[in-house]
Amino acid sequence: MEPLRVVVIGGGAAGFFSAIAAAKSNPRACVILLEASNQPLAKVRVSGGGRCNVTHACFDPKVLIQNYPRGGKALLGAFTRFQPQDTVAWFAKGGVQLKTEADGRMFPITDSSETIVNCLMDAAKAARVELRTGTVVVGVKRRGGEISNLLTPPLSNFEVILKSGEKLLCDRLLLATGSNLLGYKIAQQLGHIIEKPVPSLFTFNIRDEKLRELAGVSINCAKLRLIIPEYSPLEQTGPLLITHWGLSGPAVLKLSAWGARALHSSNYQATLLINWLPQLQQEQVRQQLLAAKNDSPKRLILSHRGVDLPHRLWQYIISRVGISAENRWAELSNKKLNQLIHELSQGQYLINGKGVFKEEFVTCGGINLKQVNFKTMESKLVPGLYFAGEILDIDGITGGFNFQSAWTTAYLAGLAMVNLESTKLLTTNNQ
Repeated sequence: MEPLRVVVIGGGAAGFFSAIAAAKSNPRACVILLEASNQPLAKVRVSGGGRCNVTHACFDPKVLIQNYPRGGKALLGAFTRFQPQDTVAWFAKGGVQLKTEADGRMFPITDSSETIVNCLMDAAKAARVELRTGTVVVGVKRRGGEISNLLTPPLSNFEVILKSGEKLLCDRLLLATGSNLLGYKIAQQLGHIIEKPVPSLFTFNIRDEKLRELAGVSINCAKLRLIIPEYSPLEQTGPLLITHWGLSGPAVLKLSAWGARALHSSNYQATLLINWLPQLQQEQVRQQLLAAKNDSPKRLILSHRGVDLPHRLWQYIISRVGISAENRWAELSNKKLNQLIHELSQGQYLINGKGVFKEEFVTCGGINLKQVNFKTMESKLVPGLYFAGEILDIDGITGGFNFQSAWTTAYLAGLAMVNLESTKLLTTNNQ
């Protein structure tokens, strides 16, 4: 009997993981992995600043899905079958130990993404995956009718057309092309709906030269509230970084993910309210400022901070409410005191465009999830066609969540492509 032929398009994290899972699960299958560039796993190499944030130490699927602005509900069942614990175990079997940092992010103990790249490359080679780099796909044609099973000869359900003119016939096809337009085009031609791809995980441009002069100043905890007309306000609390173009840091990146579509529709024009002291109630802020006024009336407000903020940021904030460098605490009127409290607790900033987050390349949008069976990652429209990774309308916040959805969807797809009883195998063949 002819071996089952599987073609995976896309040599990124999801493509490799699915190809390895398929080849290991069914050694008789012929698994071909196609990558357009000459260097596979490019995104893995640069992720996490070159350290590769492999996953997140969140081992409860119900909690884990809360980190996905889109796709969380669909992933719940998938995460019960392959979740971060399984990812850690998989890499451990490949000789890679992961460590957990204070914020839950997990990295290889080497702090090098090459460790992950080498592990995936070695695993693919050991599983006899046929890796073809520099291989550009230009189209896919569907052949035949019903999908074949493992008990009958393959029907060559798909014809993958390469730029070289070569045509590859395969029985199972997996699209793991990320946010590449080719993958969307192929899926659309095969009848799938594509949710419009728009950027996710980006920084905010703020046209305030005095704020930009504070580039490099960071806050351990700030509360952000995003206001966009015709949309419900969104909030995030966390570390904040002032940059030479505006604002960045985990709180901004998370807010950009949850507000990706709304921000896109508003052309990235919005209002941002910042509470610089979220750990304090407004009355507590008032009492601290009054204490500074009563205890040090002759000291300059500029140099004697009334609250715990970086000195340069404090100077910037008091300037926003019209307190001069010569003003002393004794001269602070009740009106100015109230303005200062308001500025500290809900200062208003205008977002005027988006920047980029160089360590992540995440897109909101992709294959409509209602058209995918999340037990197997198979298309509900086209038997034998599977999806994994970012080509799906799934995206997570920063912290290893996007890689985890890639590992999970790829693993499930890999097993399902070569095993009709894949769901049963998951509990015994989790490797």
